[in-house]
Amino acid sequence: MSNEELRTLLEVLRREAAARTESISATLTELTRDRSSQSDDDEHDPEGVPLSAEWSRLSGLLDGARDELQQVDDALARMDARDYGICANCGRSIPIARLRVRPFATLCVPCAEKLGR
Repeated sequence: MSNEELRTLLEVLRREAAARTESISATLTELTRDRSSQSDDDEHDPEGVPLSAEWSRLSGLLDGARDELQQVDDALARMDARDYGICANCGRSIPIARLRVRPFATLCVPCAEKLGR
């Protein structure tokens, strides 16, 4: 896999993470509107999942999507700076097999294992 193929993969991941971020944000905005129009005690709602639980779940998903988007943006910036694929800890090359699986990796496998990441 070449750097261009990895860039294409990162760009696809970026589009997906951005779309997820946008979709979850819109759902959260709608849920916030719904939540403000209902009573604070929605824990006994016979209709299904309480709004507070759904809001909490969606907030977690949004944080994860934003984090992934940032990691991909950081990887693309490293690619532009020609630092992509170099371990941030030891300075050695990150194997292409690791980058295929985790294209925004900043550490080689030995350093990731050593640092518990």
